[in-house]
Amino acid sequence: MSGAAELAMLLSRAASGDQLAFRDFYDRTSAKLFGVILRILPERGEAEDVLQDVYLTIWRKAAEFDPVRASPVTWTATIARNRAIDRLRAKRVRPTAPMDDAAIVEDDAPLADALIDSARGASRVQAALATLDPRHAAAIRSCYFEGVTYEALAAREGVPVGTLKSWVRRGILKMRDSMGDSAA
Repeated sequence: MSGAAELAMLLSRAASGDQLAFRDFYDRTSAKLFGVILRILPERGEAEDVLQDVYLTIWRKAAEFDPVRASPVTWTATIARNRAIDRLRAKRVRPTAPMDDAAIVEDDAPLADALIDSARGASRVQAALATLDPRHAAAIRSCYFEGVTYEALAAREGVPVGTLKSWVRRGILKMRDSMGDSAA
């Protein structure tokens, strides 16, 4: 049974009130959803609150999940993303200021040279990842870009946690060498 099929089965069981199935579903998906939320709400405490709300929603709406329309991860990631955006919108206060203050409003957007440097850095990271063994590169992407824990990723890959950590560590060292960075 594929990972998506297992998650769909767990959601189906959770829809019937199976708390153990829901706990297993949570264990398998929480790192991913937390990563989605953290990208939108960088304050960890707030992101944790939203994650809790997301899982309450998933518990309540598990019966509405349709595996024909979306994978379990896509369905839950959409819920997480929408909740995080809702929280972000709710906390925005629209300040008002006198018109005379308009001349001194600063633009917080990054300057063009900073955006170019950032894009170059991202392309260097992607190029360095491309030099790695595909499993090692995928492990680094999962851990650093998706927020998957070592334990969850090791279970998914079917390898010991120590092996997975070694893949990531060696991969990062190889990336540093290929990028010409000597800093640790």
